[in-house]
Amino acid sequence: MTPPEAGGTGSDAAPAGSPAASPHPAPEILRKRADFLRAAQARRQGTPGFLLQARRREAEGGIRVGFTCSKKVGNAVLRNRAKRRLRAIAREVLTLQGHAGWDYVLVGRPGATVERPYAALLADLERAIRQIHGERG
Repeated sequence: MTPPEAGGTGSDAAPAGSPAASPHPAPEILRKRADFLRAAQARRQGTPGFLLQARRREAEGGIRVGFTCSKKVGNAVLRNRAKRRLRAIAREVLTLQGHAGWDYVLVGRPGATVERPYAALLADLERAIRQIHGERG
């Protein structure tokens, strides 16, 4: 147990909802432009809060995810807020419902990504994942 004075919370257990509490590994982050361009040419699913692009990779592996917000979303503060919200919903949904061997890119929408209620963004991503993979539910 880490004492609170040492910067810990007083417990070694990960809080509920944190990435460490998930039984599935956290998705790898896409960083190369070529990966984003390949995802942009694959499947797309629009939602009120963002656009989801998804592609199956030739090489097997875990889930990879990328985030992008153009200047249309707003100034740097709004773009960063939108990306933080997209990262949060991806952490919650993709670790459980994403398919291994797939790349996902979440593209922020002007106004909607920042202003839409968080629960609605979660529902949007769950629905978009099901539609991308042709699942019912």
